Amino acid sequence: MKIKLGIFFGGKSVEHEIAVITMSQAISAIDPEKYEIVPIYISKEGVMYTGDDLLDLYAYKDMEVLLKRSYKVSVVNDGKGVKVVRCPAPWIGKRVLNTIDVAFPIMHGTNGEDGTMAGFLNMLGIPYVGPDILASSIGMDKILMKKVMKESGLPVVDYVSFYSMEYIKDEEKILHQIVEELEFPVIVKPGNLGSSVGIKKAKDKAELEEAIEFAMEFSDRIIVEKAVVNLKEINCSVIGNITETQASVCEEPFFSDEILSYADKYMGGNASKNKAGMKGIAGAKAGSGKMNGGKGMAVADKKLPADISDEKRDEIQKLAQETFKVLGCSGVARIDFLMDKETEKVYVNEINTIPGALSYYLWEATGKTFEQELDEVIDIALKRHREREKLTFSYDQNILAMQGSSKMGMKGKMK
Repeated sequence: MKIKLGIFFGGKSVEHEIAVITMSQAISAIDPEKYEIVPIYISKEGVMYTGDDLLDLYAYKDMEVLLKRSYKVSVVNDGKGVKVVRCPAPWIGKRVLNTIDVAFPIMHGTNGEDGTMAGFLNMLGIPYVGPDILASSIGMDKILMKKVMKESGLPVVDYVSFYSMEYIKDEEKILHQIVEELEFPVIVKPGNLGSSVGIKKAKDKAELEEAIEFAMEFSDRIIVEKAVVNLKEINCSVIGNITETQASVCEEPFFSDEILSYADKYMGGNASKNKAGMKGIAGAKAGSGKMNGGKGMAVADKKLPADISDEKRDEIQKLAQETFKVLGCSGVARIDFLMDKETEKVYVNEINTIPGALSYYLWEATGKTFEQELDEVIDIALKRHREREKLTFSYDQNILAMQGSSKMGMKGKMK
């Protein structure tokens, strides 16, 4: 019997479309003999839909038509399993459209990768691929992530963080702190967004103020980091859990500006590529593998493997595995590093707990097919669920039905 794999994708995020693309890539590599795919598309308004048309990337050119041909649903646990039910329930016809055995969230950014989806799936009591609530939320929060990594002894750049309201209340105090504790240039980032959204580099105080104002459009928490001037970026993927991990080969992404931008990651970098990429995304069929710009980091300009020594590669792979374990991750993640080309000092920059394209290109370069990668992360999810079922989360006794002092206590509080 096939495993019913619920693919949750989309979501209320600036990375909504990238999640749809990653879904398309994943389903093209999932073994149809082993898994039955149950698509659960989450719109930008947070509404869930299912239907076979949602698996066709081409269909997303016309969202109005696509959603009319799909079913609006809820996903519930009715005590006998996790069901996909029509919402609202129809007067005539099937209410339960499908069931799900394992959930596979493919949701980048806020309202998904930040622990929101992990919490929902925990409540459903279903095995799911990827990190749990805590690892997801820490991994998405650039400020908390830096604090945890620094406390754990992992190398990170110096930084200053603050709330937007603190900055509005006393702008000069925050600016003075940044200038005193960090040297220009600095990188200003929203505290909890991915894909280089809202990020700017500042070379002086005027640019710093402008960058902070820009970042505040995307988040109420801001982090300012000391920039690595002679920068080489290195990325490495990790598969596993808190006890066993594997590290991929390292890549060196190239970028059109001093910061790897959203366009660099997903459309190849320059304006002409952006246009070509968007046309390729809109016109590609799911699983075709021919999207110009539609493979996210898979087609971003890069050197693979990275142009680094064997010793530096080993160091970065070890740091990637340590970061993965420190943050309590599970499944597959991509860890991004900053390296000073002069000193070769390496810093952990951030982790992507649901990486674009699920970093399949790094694993293919390592010798693992995309299909093998997906099988592994699903097996890890099932194993974690079995282990969690052994833990005690509630007691069988109903204290509200107990006699004696508990009953008197309840009476004492009732009027």
